[in-house]
Amino acid sequence: MVEESGRDYYQSLSEMTAVLNSTRAPEDVLRSIVEGVARAMAAKGCSLLLLTPDRKNLLQTTNYGLGDQYIKKGPIFTDKMIAEVLAGRPTAVENVTKDNRVRNQEQAKKEGVVSLLSVPVMLRGEVLGMMVVYTAQPHHFSEDAIRFVSAVANLGAICLENARLYDSAKKDYDALRLEIAEWRASMPSLE
Repeated sequence: MVEESGRDYYQSLSEMTAVLNSTRAPEDVLRSIVEGVARAMAAKGCSLLLLTPDRKNLLQTTNYGLGDQYIKKGPIFTDKMIAEVLAGRPTAVENVTKDNRVRNQEQAKKEGVVSLLSVPVMLRGEVLGMMVVYTAQPHHFSEDAIRFVSAVANLGAICLENARLYDSAKKDYDALRLEIAEWRASMPSLE
């Protein structure tokens, strides 16, 4: 079993906040975040799943290191595991082939997934989805690792919120410009 020791999560977090603070598109930033988490943890892959507006389903938003067939078959987690994460509790599985919270265990085995860590993606106390780290070897996730992934997941939530606010402000600005142009066009000419 892999034990974590001496990983520099601060360095990785610093690099990811620089990406978050960039002017790149939100999709690119989220992709960089999941890739950064996978690399920082020497993991097979990482994915970000977000709740649908009705909060009934999780949708794959972005991932790194996982095969298309694995992703397209949907989450391997049972409702029990999803409920734990959506209740705000990180959940670790050391062996996906022996944990009843994991369905499609054969699918996970084919993909080479042995352990996983799921953490909630939260913004202002509300769960928006979950970030999942997948390892290719049995893995015990330390408290430091769980805090690191949780911090990065929440940075992803901030990125999504900033993108939403930017789009809203841009729409308001464009509507105001149109209103001003229409108002000026309706004014009698002073000539």
